Amino acid sequence: MLNGYGEGSSIASYGPAVLRLGLAVIFISHGAQKLFGIWGGGGLTGTAEGFSRLGLEPSYWLAVVAAVVEFGGGLLLLLGAFTSPAALLLVLEMVVAIWVVHLSKGFFLPDGYEFNFTLIVALISLLLTGPGALSLDARRASHAAAAAAGRARLRAGNV
Repeated sequence: MLNGYGEGSSIASYGPAVLRLGLAVIFISHGAQKLFGIWGGGGLTGTAEGFSRLGLEPSYWLAVVAAVVEFGGGLLLLLGAFTSPAALLLVLEMVVAIWVVHLSKGFFLPDGYEFNFTLIVALISLLLTGPGALSLDARRASHAAAAAAGRARLRAGNV
């Protein structure tokens, strides 16, 4: 049986799910650092101060946006809900991070954009494949497909 992303309910649909869940852990963790100041993060105040040093103004509101996109986007990835919009927002945030912070420091870690680039590639993979198994998006798509099939049977008189 195919879901709305053209995926069968087979082992192959678990590949994107594993990728999605791994990305969720990364973005929830980094978002929580920015938002709540846990795990060595600076919270909104520390993030805003860092943004201000980078010349990003209004730094506090940009810190709020960055924190919410990372934490909220990570939660959406975890649930597999609105996966494409969440992934797109996270890609945009990582592009900005590369442009503003990491590009001048080269490709390789510890200060380059290698990690951000990897996250972008993984997020684009999710955009192209869908959320995979164990996701609210796949569940919603399969319900929509079943409802459409039911309406088609009604129209054809095959009830």
